[in-house]
Amino acid sequence: MKSCTFFGHRDCCQPIKLHLKNVLMDLIENNTTIFYVGNNGLYDSKVISVLKELKEYYPQISFFVVLAYLPKSREAMQLYETIYPCGIESVPPKFAISYRNRWMIEKSDYVVTYIKRPQGGAAQFYELALKKNKTVINLPDIINR
Repeated sequence: MKSCTFFGHRDCCQPIKLHLKNVLMDLIENNTTIFYVGNNGLYDSKVISVLKELKEYYPQISFFVVLAYLPKSREAMQLYETIYPCGIESVPPKFAISYRNRWMIEKSDYVVTYIKRPQGGAAQFYELALKKNKTVINLPDIINR
């Protein structure tokens, strides 16, 4: 059983759904069944949408929205299965997203990214995933082939 996580610029505006879906179907066909995704931007929203759609065709997969902060209402937690990483409650709020992202990298075999520029948090965690020898798939590289 393999797992996958996601990092991308929060302002991801390129139409990526078809490419993302194809990458995820390929990962699922190769025994990736657990997916961890954040909830902090447009890329994360697109990933959640595709995973929700794929869950209908691949009931064996599970995806979890990994929270950096506890939501203000219970309804927000009931939309999807959520995880709140152990230990994050003692992290200052300023560092909670970084803590969560490192946790997701540690739990994953694959990292699917949407990185078009070397600045920002998404690019930082893309680089960290490479340093940790994770298999990284960057969607713009596939789209621009």
